[in-house]
Amino acid sequence: MGKHRIKREKQTISAMMAIYCRDHHRTDKALCETCDQLLDYAHRRLDTCPFQEKKPACNHCTVHCYSKDMRLRVQDVMRYAGPKMLFRHPILSLYHLLDKTREVPELSKPRK
Repeated sequence: MGKHRIKREKQTISAMMAIYCRDHHRTDKALCETCDQLLDYAHRRLDTCPFQEKKPACNHCTVHCYSKDMRLRVQDVMRYAGPKMLFRHPILSLYHLLDKTREVPELSKPRK
């Protein structure tokens, strides 16, 4: 199973970013530089998520991995692209909705 959850999260944010960038920045195939940088940031945050395979939906998480500015930018993308995902990427949308029902795990404290 490994990094299946994180891989799917990356696919979801990539699909959302493509929808957002295409509609807001009029790009056809590749993301504009700004959106590409935001996507790269989101992917790096997913790579370092302390919960990994037990990761809850970010908006339900107790750990805020994103800086305030980046969190607001990603929220804008998700608010816009989220509803459109249902028609363009129904399977990813279903998984994302199911992920919102996941129990939020507690972050284990490091041993002293």
